[in-house]
Amino acid sequence: MFGRKKDEREPVPPHPRQEPRIDGPLTAENMERVFTDCVDFAKRTVALGGDPARTATLCYLSGMVKMERVSDYILRPLAQDEALAQCDEAQAVERIRKGALYNLILEERTTADQGVFDLINGWCLLFFPKTGKVLSFLVQTEEKRSISPSENEPPLKGPRDSFVESIRTNTSILRRRVRAPDLRIKELLVGRQTVTPVDLVWIEGIANPETVAAVEGRLAEIDIDGLISPASLEEYLTGEVRTAFPTILSTERPDRFSAGIVEGRVGVLVDGLPMGWLLPAGLSQFFRTPQDKALSWMAASALLVLRYLCMLTTLFLPALYIAAVTFHLELLPTRLALAIVAAKQDVPFTTIFEVLMMLVAFEVIQEAGLRLPSSIGQTVSILGGLVVGSAAVEARIVSPVVLIVVAAAGIAGYTMPSQDFAAALRLWRFAFAALAALAGMFGVAMGGLLLICHLASLESFGVAYLSPFAANDGSRRAVYAVLRRPLPFVKLREAALRTRNRRNQGADPFS
Repeated sequence: MFGRKKDEREPVPPHPRQEPRIDGPLTAENMERVFTDCVDFAKRTVALGGDPARTATLCYLSGMVKMERVSDYILRPLAQDEALAQCDEAQAVERIRKGALYNLILEERTTADQGVFDLINGWCLLFFPKTGKVLSFLVQTEEKRSISPSENEPPLKGPRDSFVESIRTNTSILRRRVRAPDLRIKELLVGRQTVTPVDLVWIEGIANPETVAAVEGRLAEIDIDGLISPASLEEYLTGEVRTAFPTILSTERPDRFSAGIVEGRVGVLVDGLPMGWLLPAGLSQFFRTPQDKALSWMAASALLVLRYLCMLTTLFLPALYIAAVTFHLELLPTRLALAIVAAKQDVPFTTIFEVLMMLVAFEVIQEAGLRLPSSIGQTVSILGGLVVGSAAVEARIVSPVVLIVVAAAGIAGYTMPSQDFAAALRLWRFAFAALAALAGMFGVAMGGLLLICHLASLESFGVAYLSPFAANDGSRRAVYAVLRRPLPFVKLREAALRTRNRRNQGADPFS
C-alpha cells in the first residue's frame, strides 16, 4: 500500500559502543572542549599556599556541586596551607592525597572518561599542570525531594516513608531497615545518553545466586539511549512482551521492598525513579500488600480471599451478564429475568452493545480523571459517574442493570493492590465480553481456559507465574496459597525462589 511489502522490515544498522567515550587526554583544556557551550561548566585557577607561582586548575559543573563544600573543603585549605608553597608540585599532590584537604572522598583519575563522568556526577577536578596529576573530590549537592508517605500505596498501619528520586537516599533507607552485613548493593550504568546508575540489591547467603547472575546479566544487556521511564527498565528486564500481566513487582514502599529482599528476592533500584522492583514475581505477589502483615492473620486472610473474589468479579461479571441475557436467559431466576427484560424494553441497543459501550465509557472517565489535576479530576469522575450515568438510564440509552454490572466490575478492579495487574485485568475483561457475545457461556469457558494456559506459560526468572498454585518443578504446591498463616508458624521461605537458606525463623514459640 505504501510501496513496501508486508513482510519487509527496515534493516537495523549496527550500533557499536565507542570506547573510550571521550577522546584525548585528561586535561583542563580537554574538559573545556567536551563541555563547550555548557553554561554550567566552570574553571578557575587556584594558588597553592597563596603563592601565585604555584597554581592548579579547578573544574566543576555549577548546580551539580555544593558551592560551600568547594569553598570550605578545597579552596580554603589550598590557599591557606603555607606548606604547599614550600614544596614542589609532586610533593603537593602527595600531601593533598594524604589529607591536607578536608574533603572526605578523594580519587586520582587518569582517563578523560573518568573525569567527564565525575563532573557530571557532582565531583570537582583539580589539575596539576607540571606533573599531569588529576585529583577528583566528591562535593555533590544533596538537593532532593523530602521523604513523604506513598500516594499510590497509602500506609494505613506501619511506616510512612517512601522511596525518592535519589538512589543514595533509597539505599540508605534500605540500610536502616536491613542492617545485615550480608546485604549486597552492586551498581551498573544503563543508557548510552543518560548513563543512569542502577543498583542490584540482594542478601548474600539467602538469594539464589543463579537469579542474581541472571538479573545482572539482563541489566548489562540493556542497550538503550535513556533509562528515564519505568517501562524502559521493566520491558527490557523481564523479556515478556507478549503478555499484559506484569512479571516484575514494583513498589514505592521501602518496607515492602525490604521484606522482599529478606524473603530471598532480588531488588533493583534506579536513580531518578522513586520506586523499587522485586523479582522473581508470581501471581500471588500482586494480591498482597504490606498492610496484610500489619493486621491479624484472620483479617488479612479474609481480605486476601476478598481480593481474589473481586478479581473474578471484574473479569467475568460483564461477560456472564452478556452470555446469560443473550444466550442463556433460562439460567436466571424467573423474577430476575422478567425484571431485566422489563428494564430493556425501551432501550434501542442490544445487550452486547450496551455493555461494551459502558465499559469503554468507564475507561474514558477513569483516564480523564487520571490526566487532569486532582481537584478537576474528582469533579470529572463525579460528573461522569453520577450525572452522565443517571442521564443515560433516564434517557433509555442503557438499562439500569447494565450500569450496575459495569460499575460493580469496575469497582471490584480497584481492589487490586497493583495497578499494573489491574490494567491487565481490564484488557482481559474486554476479551471475555467479546467471547461471551460470540459464543455465550462456551465463549466465557474458552476464555477462562485461554487465560489459565497463558498464565501457566509465563515465568519470572525461572519461577512459574502461577506459583505457589502450580509449581514448574513438580514440587507440592503450598497449602496456604491464598490465606495468610500466623507469622510465628512461617518457618520456611518460599520454595519456588530456590533460596540458599530456606529457614526463615527460629524455634516455634507456640510449640
